[in-house]
Amino acid sequence: MYSVVIVGAGQAGLAAAHALVRRGFTPGRDMLVLDGNDGPGGAWRHRWDSLTLGRAHGIADLPGMPMPRPGAGVPASELVAEYYGSYEDTFDLQVVRPARVIRVDGDGDGDGTGDGDTPGPLTVTVVADGTCTRLRTRMLISATGTWTHPYIPYIPGIDRFTGRQLHTVDYTRKEDFAGQRVLVAGGGLSAVQFLLELNEPGGAASTVWATRRPPGFVDRTFSNDDGAWGRDVERRVRADTERGRRPASVVHNTGIPALPEYLDAVAAGTLVSRGMFTRIDDSAVTFGGADPADGKELVQPGSWRPFPAGHREPVDVIFWNTGFRPALNHLSPLHLREPGGGITVANEVEVVRDRRVLLAGYGSTASTVGANRAGRLAGRVAAERLVE
Repeated sequence: MYSVVIVGAGQAGLAAAHALVRRGFTPGRDMLVLDGNDGPGGAWRHRWDSLTLGRAHGIADLPGMPMPRPGAGVPASELVAEYYGSYEDTFDLQVVRPARVIRVDGDGDGDGTGDGDTPGPLTVTVVADGTCTRLRTRMLISATGTWTHPYIPYIPGIDRFTGRQLHTVDYTRKEDFAGQRVLVAGGGLSAVQFLLELNEPGGAASTVWATRRPPGFVDRTFSNDDGAWGRDVERRVRADTERGRRPASVVHNTGIPALPEYLDAVAAGTLVSRGMFTRIDDSAVTFGGADPADGKELVQPGSWRPFPAGHREPVDVIFWNTGFRPALNHLSPLHLREPGGGITVANEVEVVRDRRVLLAGYGSTASTVGANRAGRLAGRVAAERLVE
């Protein structure tokens, strides 16, 4: 039996593993790190080649080993995969991959309050090399992020569309859309940056931006080093997770930075939302209409010009940039969710319904800065609980 099993070797998982190693835990003997990817890098290894680390996207240094900062233009997928791989080697974390955790079952009462039972061990079911294995552990740190659970909302007629539909996770390069009419759905940073990229030479013939709400431009340029901004965002998300509610989307809490290139794109008509479509047919979408006055208080009011209700827009591609959901299906047998669909978390990582489970990178810590803190904290809490 292991003392701790960590599920996921992204930023939060590696930070948790480092915290445990510092406290005397030996990888492969009394702690185990499982990762579903073919190699290091977490979700970053799957990002498109044009994504580089800069003002809008960055990554924090992992504990105990700064990340080299090469010149601009190198794909983030390459940089982060190499960095995470070096980190795993430096601290001899012995990550087991590809190893997909499909379920976690528990013995006894998870919070130790029922019938006087002491929480029993957890059984982790893992699929690796085509073989299903069951492992036993006293504590589990789930650091699985969201990348493997893309979200696409249901729109009537979605199954009738004969063109191409894809999500953020499916994007490779702008040339794949050459000469096509592309509808980009979603109000986050990915949608914004894809719109800019698709409008470069070699990209789409035309683009249309669809969002449910006016674009959320904010009057500040945030960054991973902006502590005040980060704390404000995390405080709002934490209010949800402490009450067992589903965490709101990232863009709902952060907004879109008013970078000069974004504002120029608004003026050029590229970053202009036409509202949201409410129906799809074989080759077009129909918009539901919205009150343009809804955007009168926006930082960039010109970014909100909804089509009138009933406007039909022919499109070849629907590109969903509609976010993700936490990848927590493996925890379903433990019945951790509240009626509202969320998991109640105290002190950022502690699952209230089961003391044996810690969440790193969930809710308020689902950011490049928060994931580090959550991993370190989860490692410390696990170590403390194992000696209680």
